[in-house]
Amino acid sequence: MSEKKKTVVIGSGAFGTALAAVFAHEGEDEVTLLGRNAGLIEAMRESRRHEAVLPGITLPEALNYTIDPSILGVADTVVLAVPAQAQRAAALYYAPYLNKDAVIVSAAKGIERSSGRLITDVLNEALPHHHAGALSGPGFAIELAGGKPIAMALAFRDRTLARETATILSGRTFRIYASGDPVGVQIGGALKNVLAIACGIVEGAELGESARAALIARGLAEMSRLAVAMGGEAETVRGLSGLGDLVLTGSSRQSRNFRYGVALAEGNFDNINAALVEGVYSASVASELAGSYGVQMPISNAVARVLDGKLGIPQALEELMTRPITTE
Repeated sequence: MSEKKKTVVIGSGAFGTALAAVFAHEGEDEVTLLGRNAGLIEAMRESRRHEAVLPGITLPEALNYTIDPSILGVADTVVLAVPAQAQRAAALYYAPYLNKDAVIVSAAKGIERSSGRLITDVLNEALPHHHAGALSGPGFAIELAGGKPIAMALAFRDRTLARETATILSGRTFRIYASGDPVGVQIGGALKNVLAIACGIVEGAELGESARAALIARGLAEMSRLAVAMGGEAETVRGLSGLGDLVLTGSSRQSRNFRYGVALAEGNFDNINAALVEGVYSASVASELAGSYGVQMPISNAVARVLDGKLGIPQALEELMTRPITTE
């Protein structure tokens, strides 16, 4: 019998806990959720619940919990499930504890605001002796933890490593497709958040389903252009991380980014924590990247200007609708 693989998920928020739960449900490998809140971790161990973020979900008995980072010393795969803007700090904090052969997977969907760099590039810099990949695609935490069928993409520069890691992390209800295009996967994951805010604005402004469909289609074209300019593949963005994720988060109020866009249009920010809305951070970075690579991204640029207070929503809509007519 082959030795069990050991996976550690860092981050006890909704998505990190959901990932740990779905990995542990298979029971074939050893899975541990590593957090920093001792009270929360102990409560989860005792109750097998995390009601604050995953209401009604019972976590699997096979899932282990700890606040002790020494567990990383035996981990084959480490999944960093903390927000994009916290990935560098988390990587540096946990670096001394890592197994030298551990494979690192980022489960964040964003671009580092301070540097404008993709998260795998950030991790390659912070953890130069480890392979870093990106997991992205359509999947709400509550559905993932609840065992609903979900598919995502996992990208490493080394496609063989992507396949091997995808095989380890996939399960009966969670299918992971391997990719050798970390640029495309991450651009899709980051920009879909920005475009989901735009979709929320369309919803809040009551512009109709047809307008949202057009926005999704033209937003996909923007993602493709930037991905290709940065060395990725347009086909990747038309897959799970990109189109798939945009269709999900651009049409559901379960999405924080979508709800934030609705709030922008309606002027009602009750129960909205902007600090948890990744698209708020990615919008200005995406706009800057578009400028530096000479890529036309009018929707993303409009969202960035609205978020920065430089453009009102009516003016943004007018600008988008009066752009020169071009070919599809």
